[in-house]
This record gives sequence, C-alpha cells and structure tokens, in this order.
Amino acid sequence: MPPLGSLEQEFPIIDSNFRRFCASHGIFSVEDFLVNDLCALTGFAEREPMSEALKKGIAQVVSLMDRQHQPWLNGIDLLRDARGNKRILPTGCQGIDFVLQGGLREGLLVELVGPSSSGKTQVCLHAAAHVVDEQLGTVMFLDTGNSFSAERISSFLDHSSMSSSYSKVAKERRCCSVMNSIVCQPVFDIFELLDMLHQLGITLSHKVRSEGNKLCLLIVDSISSLITPILGGKDSHGRSLMISTGFALKRLANEHNLSVLVTNHMVGGEGGTLKPALGESWKSIPHMRLLLSHDCGTNMCTVSVLKHSSMVPSSQVSAATVI
Repeated sequence: MPPLGSLEQEFPIIDSNFRRFCASHGIFSVEDFLVNDLCALTGFAEREPMSEALKKGIAQVVSLMDRQHQPWLNGIDLLRDARGNKRILPTGCQGIDFVLQGGLREGLLVELVGPSSSGKTQVCLHAAAHVVDEQLGTVMFLDTGNSFSAERISSFLDHSSMSSSYSKVAKERRCCSVMNSIVCQPVFDIFELLDMLHQLGITLSHKVRSEGNKLCLLIVDSISSLITPILGGKDSHGRSLMISTGFALKRLANEHNLSVLVTNHMVGGEGGTLKPALGESWKSIPHMRLLLSHDCGTNMCTVSVLKHSSMVPSSQVSAATVI
C-alpha cells in the first residue's frame, strides 16, 4: 500500500487538504491507517471546516485497505486456480529448478534465503536472463542494494549451451534483445517500493500488451534490506508495513499471473546459529522458501527446501542439490 500523495490522481478526494489533515495526526501513508484509531480520526475530522470531504477521504482509504484482503475461496476454486494458466518459468539453475519441480511458477511468491555470498543475487540474475532468453516474457528487477549487473547477465549468455553456435554479431544481437527485456529499477526505501508496486498493479490492469511482451517475472533483491530498518521497538508500524508489502507482492502475483522472486538475508539466532531475517510474521507469507549456502572449499552452492506449497510435510527435507 502506497504513500497518500501517490493516490490523488486516481482518487481526487485524497487531495492536499486531506493529506495535511492526516499529516497533522502523524499519518502519511495507507499503512499508517492500520495502526491508528479510525473512529478517533473521524472524530477529529468532524471538528474541521471541511469535515465531509475529510470523512469521505477516510472512507476511501478504508476502502483501499479492504481491497487488500483476498476473497474467500473453497477447495474447488483453489484447485481450479492451481490448474489454471500457471506456467513454469525455468531459472536455468539446475538445482533450483529441481527443487521447485521445474522452476518458478506464475502466481506464486518464492523466497531465496541465505547468508552473504551464498548465491542469492546470482540466482536472480540467472533467472532473469534465462526467462527472457527463452522468450517467456519480460522481467522487472527491483534493485535495493546495487546488486544488478548487466555484465554478469552477459556472461551467463556467453556461457550458455547455445552460445557456441552463434556468430559474434548474433551474440551481440541476442544480448541486446535480452537486456531490452529486463527493466531494472533501483528502490531504496519501503515506501518507494510500496508506491512502485501500487503503480505496477495499475499499469498491468490497464495496459494491453502482446503475450510475447508480457511481464512474467518480478524480482526484488533484496526485500529484507528495505524491511529490516523499519522493524524493532514497541511500535507495530514496521510490522504492518512488512505484512502489507508481502500481501502486495502476492496480490500482484495472483491477479496478474506473475512469478515473484525475493531474497532475504540471514541473522544470528539462539546459540549463534543463523536464521532468516524478518522473523516469524514474514515466514508465512512466501509460498515457497529455499535456503542457499555456499561451500568456499569446493566453490559449490547448495539449495534446500524450507517450505513448498505443493509438497507434503514429509517431503520438506534438506537434501543438498547443486545449483
């Protein structure tokens, strides 16, 4: 859910007067409404000269929040959705595709967890290059830490199995085609991310594109670098923003048949053992969670399943697989 200022074009009632009123009560975004007493806020609005307009603005924001909740579905609806037009997008990483039973699935959110230098960004870049090179659609890469590297993507293409059959001119043409189909956007705070996801949803809802140019993969590397700074303390605002971000990503995946791939770093837990950042509240959001690790001695990466939406519990084992 986005900052209030980004909503005026779509909802004129959320104008500068409404935003000034909200700011006077410490409210600057839709998320801020989640941790405020709306009855009290409406009471404050009634004391203002433009009370009716302010109350209509409050009602509009509440309506936006209500839209965040997914409709109730029965088992038949869920089965029909699972069997629907959900393509599998191979990442080109053998181990990742093996544990994901073929690759990333449209409509689902996959999280890559791992310590620094475990290969998370490598997988993201490789997936972006492979999906576009296979002409499955376009990719949007939201870069939160200057991790995007066009040079590494070019290197993946040069070392692919098909590369040897291309002439130098054909290789350059192929590289340009892939790069043109990957949109990289830097994002440096959670509010910017939420605004961007909101605008992306509007664009995907209204813009008609050919199937060959369809956005099919959204990557956020890394989601935790934006969320970690707002967590902690007694204030629940940070947790509300985190949950809102997770639901925004899942809603985009579901409504627009996107595959969403995010990365999450690890932090020290009890006894010095590492655990995924963002805590228990975040853990339930991704449909699938994969743990990456890197063996410096062999220079090999392994991947294990922490959570998989289509595996029975007994199948959720940590069987190491080479990426």
